[in-house]
Amino acid sequence: MKWMYLLMSIAGGVAIGIQAIVNGGLGKKVGTIEASFISFFIGTIALLVTMLCFGKGNLFAINEVPKWQLIGGLLGAFYVFILVMSVPKIGVTATFFSIIAGQLLISAIIDHFGLLGGQTYPLNIKKAIAILLMFGSIYLYNQK
Repeated sequence: MKWMYLLMSIAGGVAIGIQAIVNGGLGKKVGTIEASFISFFIGTIALLVTMLCFGKGNLFAINEVPKWQLIGGLLGAFYVFILVMSVPKIGVTATFFSIIAGQLLISAIIDHFGLLGGQTYPLNIKKAIAILLMFGSIYLYNQK
């Protein structure tokens, strides 16, 4: 069953890679903030329809969650804005090398300390070296 989630994650990564170039092109035509808004607006409509058709949760439970858990949308908007702004300037690959390195760094910190309600997965020397190599790859990839 674990392989299914790995494959779904790869598919999500493929979708984000395609989203980057699509949104970058949109940003050139309509503006960076405007493209970010359009992307989120269309995504919101798609999620609304999906929720209405298949949702089984309780949307009104929003009042019961810790307020810090509501920043996901802001973080997503920031992420899309960064994509729209960066892809036309440095390309999809350089943008994603940097995004993935940032994701790995913060993920390792969150896992190591069990932050934000997560489980603890200790950082060891091999994992730390892997993260450092990722940052090294950004340097190497962007060398002329």
